[in-house]
Amino acid sequence: MTIYFENARLIDPEAGDERRANLISDGGRIAAVDAASAPRGARVIDCTGLCLAPGIVDMGVQVGEPGARHKESFRSAGLAAAAGGVTTMITRPDTDPAIDTPEVLEFVTRRAQGETPVRMHPMAALTRARAGAEMCEIGFLMDAGAVAFSDGDRVVTDTRLMARSLSYAAGLGALVIGHPQDPGLSRGAVASSGKFATLRGLPAVSPMAERMGLDRDIALVEMTGARYHADQITTGRALPALRRARANGFDVSAGVSIHHLTLNELDVGDYRTFFKLAPPLRSEEDRVALVAAVAEGLVEVIGSMHTPQDEESKRLPFEAAAAGAVGLQTLLPAAMRLYHSGDLSLAQLWRAMALNPARRLGLATGRLAEGAPADLVLFDPDAPFVLDRFTLESKSKNTPFDGARLQGRVRATFVGGAQVFGPEDA
Repeated sequence: MTIYFENARLIDPEAGDERRANLISDGGRIAAVDAASAPRGARVIDCTGLCLAPGIVDMGVQVGEPGARHKESFRSAGLAAAAGGVTTMITRPDTDPAIDTPEVLEFVTRRAQGETPVRMHPMAALTRARAGAEMCEIGFLMDAGAVAFSDGDRVVTDTRLMARSLSYAAGLGALVIGHPQDPGLSRGAVASSGKFATLRGLPAVSPMAERMGLDRDIALVEMTGARYHADQITTGRALPALRRARANGFDVSAGVSIHHLTLNELDVGDYRTFFKLAPPLRSEEDRVALVAAVAEGLVEVIGSMHTPQDEESKRLPFEAAAAGAVGLQTLLPAAMRLYHSGDLSLAQLWRAMALNPARRLGLATGRLAEGAPADLVLFDPDAPFVLDRFTLESKSKNTPFDGARLQGRVRATFVGGAQVFGPEDA
């Protein structure tokens, strides 16, 4: 179908601007930008007052297949993604069993193709069973479709094995995604060290644990020449190490979750477990430093770090409760907090949420350019609403934004030119 998006506010992350223009989608791709008129027979969508942007590429989504389908299936994750303007999910390998063989990877790929309306590209585990003892067959997994390699939040503590894995990945041009954290210091911690954690009596970890983990990984990147991405940088203390790595020309990038950009440790309040994350929420000073790092381009990727947990695992004392929050459907409205506060422009947000993750993974999406895939999100950045977690499409409802006043509603989502969310007259 040919679609003519008329009078839209185009959010162009490549150009770094937004402008009023018309756009044509035809044959699954963007056929024209700044089009003068609608082609004959095209479906016309009046976008007056709405923004049209590349679909979000969410880097680091956990889906419960295999092993925890009761928490999140590919179908429910895909519906949540479409409702949130996410057109590409980059899924994590922290499943049961872990995605550490071509057979398991092909299984989840087939499941996604048959169940989800959005695109899915899987990561694979870096070590077998994510146990940090034996390297996976990176080459075979790349041939099967893995776009990156990670053990998730399980840090590979064997430095020699990590060095060998990075060397092997470097020879194949594979991207390794690390979780910067010193596991010895962070073991058992549920909060960031400081006055708040002390007053609440919570086991805490120093922000230095993140810097120490990042320093080690950067040193190994210098030794091996590997491509490396830090999944979450959450403290200001880690930023100088990242800046030095860039200045030295290392192929290092970093991301941050939307929760760490919009919430801080005080939001935990009286032990609210929906705010228990890994890494834990940080100080307001850290949050502000990370927002500035995104604006600068030092931290390049914003993601949801979507981690579904069922009610039973969250309705426990804070220390015993599972960590993580869902975010596929709340990523866009949460990001609008940073836009409405004046911290980041829409173009800066979409550079971090769409263009940069697509480029880092070698995907063609994330752009508003002729010939690019017509993966698009049409949204109202100003529409206010109060979030009710039971309206989320995810099977798990563990969002820290339950009951929060938010702005920013997705009106329609398109994948390859086909509408996957929103009314037909959107």
